[in-house]
Amino acid sequence: MTVESVAEFIEVTKQDRALMERLKAAATLDNCVNIAEEYGYTFTTEELEAGLSKLSPEELAALVNPGVGTRLHIEPR
Repeated sequence: MTVESVAEFIEVTKQDRALMERLKAAATLDNCVNIAEEYGYTFTTEELEAGLSKLSPEELAALVNPGVGTRLHIEPR
């Protein structure tokens, strides 16, 4: 259940701008886990790390800095 909780929490975070900002301001993964618990999700710091490690670089960039994706479409000069 916890792996699914992490994946679901990541999806919710992508849609909730206020939650995303709270998580960005969190100093540690422990703080992120505590915020997740406020939203009804239960998982450990290690499980959160594992869930984040499964994201592609593009997905992680979108989560950390939405609206500024990787620039794979830009050709070098």
